[in-house]
Amino acid sequence: MSTVTPAPTDASAAHVRATAVNTIGWLQASDTTIVVPVYQRQYRWDIGACEQLLSDVRAVSTADATDTHFIGSILSTAAGPDDADTGAHLVLIDGQQRLTTLMLLVAALQHTLRAEDPDLAAELSRVLVQSDDPARTKLRPHRAWADVFESVVHDRRGPGDEGRESRFDDNYAFFRSQIRPGEAASIWRGLQKLEHVSITLGPDANAQQTFESLNSTGAPLRDHELIHNYVLMGLTHEQQTEIENEFWLPIEEATGDQIGAFWRHYLVMLTGREVPSGGRAVYDAFRQRFPRLGVETLRTSAAQWREYAGIYGLLLDPSRTPDARIGRQFAYLATFGAGFAPLLLRLYGDHLHGRRGAEELIASLEQVQSLLLRRAIVGISTDRLVARLCRAADEGDDALVHAIARITPSDERTRVGLKYGDLPHARYVLGRLAGIDNASGLEIDHVVPVAAGDDWSPGGERRWADLSDDEQNSFRALAQTLGNLTLLEEPLADRAFDASFADKRRVYASSGIPLTADVAAVPEWTTAEIAARTARLTDIFLQVWARPAVVSIDDDDLTPILDARVRRGWPRGWQREFDYVEFRGEHWEVPDIRYLFTRIFQRLWAESPASRQAVLDFSARRGGPVYPAMAWNGQWDQIAGGDDPRYLYLGWDARYMLAAVQGVLEEAGWASEVFLKYSYIGDAMA
Repeated sequence: MSTVTPAPTDASAAHVRATAVNTIGWLQASDTTIVVPVYQRQYRWDIGACEQLLSDVRAVSTADATDTHFIGSILSTAAGPDDADTGAHLVLIDGQQRLTTLMLLVAALQHTLRAEDPDLAAELSRVLVQSDDPARTKLRPHRAWADVFESVVHDRRGPGDEGRESRFDDNYAFFRSQIRPGEAASIWRGLQKLEHVSITLGPDANAQQTFESLNSTGAPLRDHELIHNYVLMGLTHEQQTEIENEFWLPIEEATGDQIGAFWRHYLVMLTGREVPSGGRAVYDAFRQRFPRLGVETLRTSAAQWREYAGIYGLLLDPSRTPDARIGRQFAYLATFGAGFAPLLLRLYGDHLHGRRGAEELIASLEQVQSLLLRRAIVGISTDRLVARLCRAADEGDDALVHAIARITPSDERTRVGLKYGDLPHARYVLGRLAGIDNASGLEIDHVVPVAAGDDWSPGGERRWADLSDDEQNSFRALAQTLGNLTLLEEPLADRAFDASFADKRRVYASSGIPLTADVAAVPEWTTAEIAARTARLTDIFLQVWARPAVVSIDDDDLTPILDARVRRGWPRGWQREFDYVEFRGEHWEVPDIRYLFTRIFQRLWAESPASRQAVLDFSARRGGPVYPAMAWNGQWDQIAGGDDPRYLYLGWDARYMLAAVQGVLEEAGWASEVFLKYSYIGDAMA
C-alpha cells in the first residue's frame, strides 16, 4: 500500500480538467453517473487483484487519520449526444476495472450489514445507486453485461441464474466471504480514505490521445523503483533524506545494476515462497510482507535490507568476502548462475549472526553445489527448488541437509549421466577434480575433437577417414563426456587443438596439471580408454560432490505444494495439469486444482478433530472457503452434514483455490508432506 495525502489540485487546460478527489465522495455525489462505452474490454480483474484491493483498504483503515490510499487516475469524458438515452453524465475511458471492483466490494459490504446496521447500509447505497432512481446503478456497464452487474449489485438473481458464472459473481462472492464479523465498520473507514485523480475531458478533447499518453508514454517503473517510492512516500523530507542516505544508497551501492534481482531473491529468502520475475510480482510481494512501515519499523527493516544487500554484493564479487574459503565457495557457486542466491543469503546471514560456523557454512555450500551439478548431469531442472530449501533452512541444519539430499540425484544416476552425457560446467568440474581453485585461465581440450578431420588419428597408423562409421559415431558420442575432456594452459591449448593423439601426448606431458599429464601415458586413445578414464574420474567426482547420506531416495521431479505454479484464471489444459499428488505417503490420482481443492478440504475435515479445527481456524481468518450455510448463489459442495453442516464454496479461480489449499495445509501442519507431479501439459502451461 502506498499512502499519500495529496493537496487539493485543480489543473485545467482548454479541454482537460484534472482534480484530486476522494473516491467514495466522488461516487456518492448525486451528479455522478458513469457509463462504460461499448468499445471497452470486458471486466477481467481476478481474485488476486481483489485480494490486493481489500488488503490495501484494510491497511489504510488502521493507519493514521490523515493517511489516504491513492488508487491512480480515472479518465472520463462528458456525455455526448449519443449518450442522452442512458442519462450518462460521464463516459468512462480508463479505470473500468478498478471502479467495477470497488463497486463490487461496496455491494458486498452493503449486503452484509443491511440487516444489522441499516443506517450505514443506506449510506453505502448512495455509492451504488441513483438517489432519485434506486433501480439504476451509478456505474453502468454496456448492455452486453449490464444486467449481470446490476443483478449482483442489487443482490437480485432471476430464475436460472443459480449456476451463472461471471467475474462479477465470483469477485462479489469473494468479497462477501472475506468480510469478517465485526469488520464492516473498519472496511468502510478504509474505503473512505481512497483517493484518485479524476481527469475529465471536454467535448473537444482527443480522448484516445489522452488515454495513450496516460498508459503508453515513458518507461514503466521497475520493481525496485516502486519499492523505493513505497518506502519513502509519506515521510517528511528529513526522514526521507535519512532513509535515503543511511539505507537506500548503501543498498544501491552494494547491488549495482542487480538491485532488482536482489529484491526478488531477498523476498524469496524471507518468505520461503517463489516470487516470479516480470510484471509487478516483486513489488506486490514486498508490499504484502511490509504492509505498513512507520518510521521506527522502517529503520529496523531497512537495516536488515542493507545487511542482506551487502551479502548480495559478496555473491556478485566473491573476492570481497572476508573469509577467503567462503569466497571461494561463492565463486564456485557463481558457475550455476544466481538462482540459488536466496539460500546463500540465508546461510551467510546465519553465519554473520553466529548461528552457523564457517565450517558448517562451507559444508552447506558444498552440498548445494552437489545438488546443482548432479541435477545438471542427469538433466533435471533446478527451477522452483530454492524456496523450499529456504524453508528447510529456517527449521535448522538437519532439515536443510535432509531437504537437499531428497532432491539430489543418487550416485548411481550420476554415474550413468557422466558415462553417457555431455559434461556440464566442464571447466569448473575439471578444475576441482584437479585441485585447482580457479580454472578461469585454463582451456578445455577435447582429446578426440568434436569434429575430427580426416587426418586425425587416435594413435597407431589409422586415420579418422579409415575408421568405420560405427567407430566414428562411437567417438562422437563420447566426445563431450568427462573421460574425453581435460584442462590445458593457454599456450599448450593452442598447440593441442585438432592435433592427432600422438602429438597431443607430447603437449599433455609438458602440462603442469597432473590430471592432464596422466593422459600422456596412454599409448592409444580408444573408446574403451575414454570409458575407463570416465570411471576413474567419476570415483573422485562422487567424493568431491558427495550426496548427503540421510535418505535412500532421490526425488527428481516432485514439487512441494507450497511451490506449486500459480495460474491466473483457468488457462487452457488446466483439467490435466497434474499426473498425481503425493499426500502424506498416499498416491492420489488428482488431475487438476479444483479436484485437489475439494479433496484436501474433505480429507482435513474427516481426518481428525485437530485437522477439522485447522479448517475452521483457516476459514475464520481468511473468510472462507468453508461456511455454515450456502450464503449466495454459486457452486458449493457439502463437506459436513447433521446439526452442524459445512459447505465448501467452489466458485473461485485457480489462483485462489491453490492459495486456499496451501494455507489450510500450513494451518494443519501438513504442507511439507504434500507434493505435486506435473503432467506434460502442466509443465507446458503458461
